[in-house]
Amino acid sequence: MTEEVRRVRTVIRASADAAGAYAAAEVAATLNQVLAKADGARLLLSTGESQFDVLRHLVRADVEWARVDAFHLDEYIALPETHPASFRRYLKERVADIVPLRMHYVDPSSQASLDELRQAVVSAPMDVALVGVGENGHIAFNDPPADFETVEPYIVVDLDQACRAQQVREGWFETTDDVPAQAVTMSVHEILRARRVVSVVPHGPKAAAVRRLLTAEGVSADLPASALLRHEDWSLVLDRMSAQFLPADIWKQCVVL
Repeated sequence: MTEEVRRVRTVIRASADAAGAYAAAEVAATLNQVLAKADGARLLLSTGESQFDVLRHLVRADVEWARVDAFHLDEYIALPETHPASFRRYLKERVADIVPLRMHYVDPSSQASLDELRQAVVSAPMDVALVGVGENGHIAFNDPPADFETVEPYIVVDLDQACRAQQVREGWFETTDDVPAQAVTMSVHEILRARRVVSVVPHGPKAAAVRRLLTAEGVSADLPASALLRHEDWSLVLDRMSAQFLPADIWKQCVVL
């Protein structure tokens, strides 16, 4: 492993629920540390099947949510909010309808809304970001090869076949043809501006991507999540299933709880 990889704090829990509970506690503690010193805190939220448990535990945490601004990572283009796969719907049902934070959504149907979101995002770094890792190694909808150069906070991207297949496997769509071809996503550059990043990556289908990430020789646009190796405060939280392909030498360096 490179020196960059060794900086990653990797925690392995017995189950997806336990991984979610651990990560939620870490995120809540960070928010409370920020709120103890500042008027408000900024939180970046991921979506998808892998985030079910962490969000369920997070909304139960003792946080003064009315002082938290939460930001949305990505959204499909030309998908109505009423669709079961809409990430705006996902975050409303699992977060914003439960705790009184100020939620800032990605709405590709409104240029004015996107412009307002961009301005809000670049005004200050996120205090803590929940950033998942896809089966193809993407972060947000930055599929490989990802754009590591743009400094725009949100960009339009084409979704690759592996990404679209993951959405079908998780049950959001019936076929890959039903998955929108494009999305608006937070850029890699903007994600890396977060002061702290916590990645919850459970479940067996993520195991190959986790192995690639933790055995990476360095940062590569062909493995977008490897960009997180540049981050100074990144925690990776796995369950036993997503950690199952890790080599013994890497497993020994993980915190196994």
